[in-house]
Amino acid sequence: MPLICINDFQSVSAEGKRQWQQQETGSMIIRSLTEEECVAVLDRNRLGRLACARDGEPYLATIHYVHAQGSLYAFSLPGRKIDFMRANPRVSMLIEEKDEKGWRSVVVNGRFEELPNEIGHKKQREQAWQLLSQHENWWLPGGLKPVLPVTTKQPHLFFRIAVEEMSGRLADREAE
Repeated sequence: MPLICINDFQSVSAEGKRQWQQQETGSMIIRSLTEEECVAVLDRNRLGRLACARDGEPYLATIHYVHAQGSLYAFSLPGRKIDFMRANPRVSMLIEEKDEKGWRSVVVNGRFEELPNEIGHKKQREQAWQLLSQHENWWLPGGLKPVLPVTTKQPHLFFRIAVEEMSGRLADREAE
């Protein structure tokens, strides 16, 4: 199957981008996802790639998440990604899925918000726990499984990424 490589996509005209996104490459159709389709990808999946940066140094980590009410909720132990997000709350997430027909990917840009076990965050922290704990192995790859009640003495961190923008692509072997 032939592949198309555009080296400088920023310099392509809007019409050129539209044609490229709709273009058939071999038997594969590539197009942009609608907002509703992007949300559906977020809702169907639990594993994503979190990108963050501090002082010009990038960092990428795989995390489990749950999408609800315009945010991605997640859990972690203290470490590099938490340090980076505390220093620079602007983050991105990549969520991908593949099936027999092709693939879909969604990129989310948003803002990190820690949900400490303190007044003002307790309800959101409990919501994160409720959402995440509905899924098997939700604490992986974040670390040790937290135990109830989650206290300030435990190192577990709950956080959310408030979704500010998202976009997605679909590659499908069958024309839509």
